Amino acid sequence: MNSPKHIKRSPQAKLVLGIESSCDECAAAVVTDDYQILASSVHSQEEVHSDYGGVVPELASRDHVRNVSEVTSDALAEAGAKPRDLSGVAVTAGPGLMGSLLVGLSFGKAFAYRFGLPMVGVHHLAGHLAAAELARPDLKRPYLGLVVSGGHTALYEVTEKKPPFLLGETRDDAVGEAFDKVAVLLGLPFPGGPSLARLADEGDEQAISFPRPLSNKPGLDFSYSGLKTSVALEVKSYGREMTRKEKADVAASFQAAATDVLVARSISALKKTKLRQLAVVGGVAANQRLRRSLGEAGNRLGFEVFAPPVSLCTDNAVMIAAAGAASLIAGEDDGLSLSAFSRVPLGLAPWRQDE
Repeated sequence: MNSPKHIKRSPQAKLVLGIESSCDECAAAVVTDDYQILASSVHSQEEVHSDYGGVVPELASRDHVRNVSEVTSDALAEAGAKPRDLSGVAVTAGPGLMGSLLVGLSFGKAFAYRFGLPMVGVHHLAGHLAAAELARPDLKRPYLGLVVSGGHTALYEVTEKKPPFLLGETRDDAVGEAFDKVAVLLGLPFPGGPSLARLADEGDEQAISFPRPLSNKPGLDFSYSGLKTSVALEVKSYGREMTRKEKADVAASFQAAATDVLVARSISALKKTKLRQLAVVGGVAANQRLRRSLGEAGNRLGFEVFAPPVSLCTDNAVMIAAAGAASLIAGEDDGLSLSAFSRVPLGLAPWRQDE
């Protein structure tokens, strides 16, 4: 799980510019066609949304407009590359916040048109899975992919020649969304997930017995709305301002319940598919309690767990460039007709005419 290092490219390497703007990170990266990272630039909007306790879509898209050009210039400068050195551009086409997606997409189109480059749209979740493959070259398909973030909680069977196959997903809140909402209940600063995880380190995860929704039920779906409600009722039961120790115990107990469900469902999926490798990706993959629990389960049951370095778990453009590289090398070009989609299943590319 060590961070990938920037590597000087060979003269024969083909360079891909990646642009990511699906939510509240504006990012650009330059990656070679053999997954060497030459540059990664990420502009966070933490200060933009901190007063609201969550991402405000209009503010997110406006901030992307202000920063996308500079972020891209920074990435090219870090890579020591000029636009003429690039082989193509890869841009997140969905899913995500429509306004935010359109900023990155519009800039990518203008950049590609100006310099005569092909451009391809990338599914955001395909990017997260590519981050695992980029960070761990020994991760070979087929494998099980656990995608966990503020907007997604799902298990996929990732094979060589077919699109990733959905095995199970959340029926309501995503796990990252639950982390953020519980953080608000506890009065923690934005971004909620990391703030809650830090507070949980001070607490006793066995202090409160929160439910593990669906973990012992048939199927591979998830549910987090009931767990969130249980925490809300627990917080309300105090009837006063909670002490830091009480908040820490609630945070630790919630985190244990939320991650235990992910571990239980992953184990069930591995048994069902008979796969022996698990890649956990997305923002919540940075959670140390989840990484530790999955690692312990893997050692106990004999499966391998792969997770990207924390820098590649949260939204970034390295993963978008990596995911789009194969399409560009194959000669694909989505061109100026490329559209953004706020919701689109992994494996589909509705921005392409033949899908």
